Amino acid sequence: MNRPEPQGSGKDVAPVPDISPLLAVLNYFHPVTPEMEAYLKKHVTSMSVRKRKLLLKEGNFSDHVYFIVKGAVRGFTREGQKDITTWIVVENELVSSILSLNQRIPSIENIQVLENTELLVIRNDDLQQLYELIPAFNHVARKLLQHYYADAERRAFIARLTKAENKYRHFLLHHEPLANRIPLKYIASYLGMTLETLSRVRKKFSSKT
Repeated sequence: MNRPEPQGSGKDVAPVPDISPLLAVLNYFHPVTPEMEAYLKKHVTSMSVRKRKLLLKEGNFSDHVYFIVKGAVRGFTREGQKDITTWIVVENELVSSILSLNQRIPSIENIQVLENTELLVIRNDDLQQLYELIPAFNHVARKLLQHYYADAERRAFIARLTKAENKYRHFLLHHEPLANRIPLKYIASYLGMTLETLSRVRKKFSSKT
């Protein structure tokens, strides 16, 4: 079955990207060897995506991993007419639909940029080949997986909290820079509350500062 290319219009692919932001993040988790760097320079491309465009549509296959150089991205799904934000990330983070990428199944979520966004992109086939050709890169991947598993654990924790104030407090603890950057409707959806409730909670927090 043919896999789709990255989706959505408004994307311009550059042939020779600057991958130094990606290398800096990878080096934070585990040293990147010259061999790894050379491979990434050969196989990573860059992409500019306009605000509100989709990187991936629910029901399609994910075949790419994206690194955010500049901008903001969210994952979301729909339940009837309801739009549910499942995660929000900004610069220096990697995004993809992991289930679709690893299990070769249609994605259960949409991936959308929230701002004009600059990305670095690698195809899954090239990533898998990197693991095979340079086994040491698996150490980098393991550290990254630990990081993103911790993020998933924090999201699960928020989902289980019942009080809106506690949800927002936990959000500020780990994502305070997003509070005044991301549209409130997406933050409210991510926290599992109405926009009115979030606005009320934010006023309470503001009055305490």
